Amino acid sequence: MLRTPILRAGLAALAGLLTLTVPASWASASSAHASVGPSATSSSTPYLPEPAGPHPVGTTSLRLEDTSRPDPWVPEAKTRELMVSLWYPAKSRNGRRAPYATPKESELILKGKGVTGVPSDVLSRTRTNAFSGAEPAGRGHTLPLVVLSPGFTDPRSSLTALAEELASRGYVVAGIDHTYETFATTFPDGRLATCAACELDVDDFGKKAVQNRAVDVSFVIDQLTGPHPKWKGASLIDPSRIAMAGASLGGASAAETMLKDSRVRAGINMDGFMFAPIPASGVARPFLFLGQSLHSPGGQDATWDRDWEHLTGWKRWLVVDGAVHSSFSDYDLLAQQIGVDLGSELSGSRSVDITRRYVRAFFDLHLRGKPQPLLHRPSARYPEVGFCSPDTKTCT
Repeated sequence: MLRTPILRAGLAALAGLLTLTVPASWASASSAHASVGPSATSSSTPYLPEPAGPHPVGTTSLRLEDTSRPDPWVPEAKTRELMVSLWYPAKSRNGRRAPYATPKESELILKGKGVTGVPSDVLSRTRTNAFSGAEPAGRGHTLPLVVLSPGFTDPRSSLTALAEELASRGYVVAGIDHTYETFATTFPDGRLATCAACELDVDDFGKKAVQNRAVDVSFVIDQLTGPHPKWKGASLIDPSRIAMAGASLGGASAAETMLKDSRVRAGINMDGFMFAPIPASGVARPFLFLGQSLHSPGGQDATWDRDWEHLTGWKRWLVVDGAVHSSFSDYDLLAQQIGVDLGSELSGSRSVDITRRYVRAFFDLHLRGKPQPLLHRPSARYPEVGFCSPDTKTCT
C-alpha cells in the first residue's frame, strides 16, 4: 500500500528515488546542505536560459473541462477541470513576457517544498522567454505536438525551460496542470486549487495517479486536435506526430498514456519511478529513460529494470552523473539561482542544457525523422550522460 502522506515525507529517506515529489527532495536537500536561505550567488531575479532555436516563442493558457467524468481526487467536483499552457513558434517577439508563476503560487510552492529564508514571491519573478498571446507561426498541420506532464505537486510551469526550447524549434508544446495534484493551480476566474491528493489515504496511489494522468493527456489531445479545437492555432498541429515527456510522476505516466492512446507515438520518462508496470504485451513505440544515476541498471529503482524488456521498440536508457531529482525540471537551476542547495553537481544551466538537448534529439528523431548521432553513443560534449546496458548492468 502506498499512501499519499508518505509520498511527501517518508520516502524522502530513499534519496528521492521513490518520491513522486520534488518537494520532499527540496526539503531534505535544503536541510542536509544547510543552504535554505540565499547564498552569496543567489539572484533576486531568477531566469530561464534563452532557447536556442530559430523561432520566437509564444504562449497562452487554456482552461479545459472534461464533463464526462468527475474529478478523481475531489469527487464532489462533477467535472474534471484542467489548466494547460501552450508554447509554440511565434511570428514575432512582440508583447509581454509570460509570467512564470503568480506571487501566491510561488508562496505555496516554496511552502510545500519546505523552502524558507527566501522571499515568498521569488519564483514569480522568474524571467521567461515566451511572449504572452503572440501570434502563432507555421503552415497548417505541420507542427509536431509534445505533451508535458510535471512531477507530483509541481505545476506545469516547472517544465517551462524545456517547453520554450522545443517551441523555438518548431514544436507545439502542451504542459498540463493535473488539478489537485499540484501545490497551486490558478484558474482564470481567480480560483486556486491546491493539492487535495496530498491529503488522501489511497491504496496504490501511484498507479491510480498515472492512470488518471493518462486520461488527462488523452483529453487534452482531443481538445487540441479534435473537430472543435479549443486553441486558435490548433490547425498548425500535425495530429499524426504527437509525443509525450514527463518528469517524475509525469514521466511514469508517459508509458501508461502510450498504452492507452495510440496517437502518442513516442515517450520519455525523466527520473520517474514506474508505478504502473508495463504489461507483457509491451510498448512497441520509441521510449527513452532519462534519469539520475540512482536509476542505473541494478540500482535502487528496480522498476526500470522490470519494464525495460517490455519496451519492444526503439529504446535508450540514459543516466546523468551529478543530477538530482530536480535536474529534469526547472527547479535545479532556479534553486541554485535563489540560493537553495539541492545537492546537484550540475552547476548553472547545465541541467537545463542536458535535458533540452537529449529530449529534443529524441523528438527530432522520432517525430521528424532526423538522424541523431547523440542518441547512439556517448558524447564528449555531454560527458555526464551515460548510456546504460541492462544486460551488463553498466552505464558508459
